[in-house]
Amino acid sequence: MQQLPKLQRGDKVAVLSPSFAAPAKWPEVHELGLSRMREVFGLEPVEYPSTRTLGATGEERARDLIAAFEDLSIKAVFATLGGNDQVTYIKNLPSEPFANNPKPFFGFSDNTHFANFLWLNGVPSYYGGSVLGQFAMQGQMDEMTVEYLNHALFDTGSFELKSSQQYNDIGHDWGDSATRFNPRVYEPNDGWHWNGTQSAGGTTWGGCVESVDELLRHDIVIPSLEQFEKVVLIMETSEEVPSHDYVFRVFRALGERGILKRVRGVLVGRAKAWDFSKQLTAVEKAAYRAQQYETIVDAVRHYNSDAPIVQNLDFGHTDPQIALPYGLPVRIDGARRSIAATF
Repeated sequence: MQQLPKLQRGDKVAVLSPSFAAPAKWPEVHELGLSRMREVFGLEPVEYPSTRTLGATGEERARDLIAAFEDLSIKAVFATLGGNDQVTYIKNLPSEPFANNPKPFFGFSDNTHFANFLWLNGVPSYYGGSVLGQFAMQGQMDEMTVEYLNHALFDTGSFELKSSQQYNDIGHDWGDSATRFNPRVYEPNDGWHWNGTQSAGGTTWGGCVESVDELLRHDIVIPSLEQFEKVVLIMETSEEVPSHDYVFRVFRALGERGILKRVRGVLVGRAKAWDFSKQLTAVEKAAYRAQQYETIVDAVRHYNSDAPIVQNLDFGHTDPQIALPYGLPVRIDGARRSIAATF
């Protein structure tokens, strides 16, 4: 993997919509996110032609990605939000603009596809930090989110990952002007869930379970089996709140391809257990997460008896959120029950 340059306050950063053009639907939320980029981090966001274009074609979004990476004045690239169709065009991107101009990319969910593409071209990224999600958090940005974004943007070295004291996965309707900026309600977090006592280290790869499923079913290029022997798998589920059978089948697909038996460890983000279409109670959410923990352990252990599995981490579709390094080294210490990642 190439070394990513670090930023300085005052740097220009690209703001793109590689998936859904969320700023076109929720412009006030987007503007709040841009203001936080300026005020909290001292960065100057630069939008591209399709950033606010609903229904932009894959070719239009590809042009923006290429332009942002080739522009030497742009020091990092941020996705506005996720979506569900990157699989249709990321595979057609040319390698040279990205391999020749490595810079930090921030995005998660559907942006798994672009993160995988960068990984294959030797460019690490950060799984997290969307403009409308983390930067535009109601009330104020989460301190923990800011801490790890600062590490990703400005710091060099290895930093221990923390477990938040509380979390949120219940959002507000951005279309409701009366409530869209109300502070969210947070709930107690029950910490990491460990299975296995081994220590392990490797380079992170993975992403959103639903997007990894798309990579597999559409035969998109992913790391080779030889490369997976040095990988720590990172996985998390989205606001779709997928069934446990579905999650099991995606992990089983990884197992049947020979991936699970080769990975050195598995890190799993806190399962999002609430959405506007699936408004579970606190008790129902706890039960859903507990079942997902068991499902993932069962699936992984069928193929790999040794790799440490740590679940309920603060990355993915949850807040506060760690912008988790993607394609960079991570170390799982089974004895100390600690995790450190290179930013």
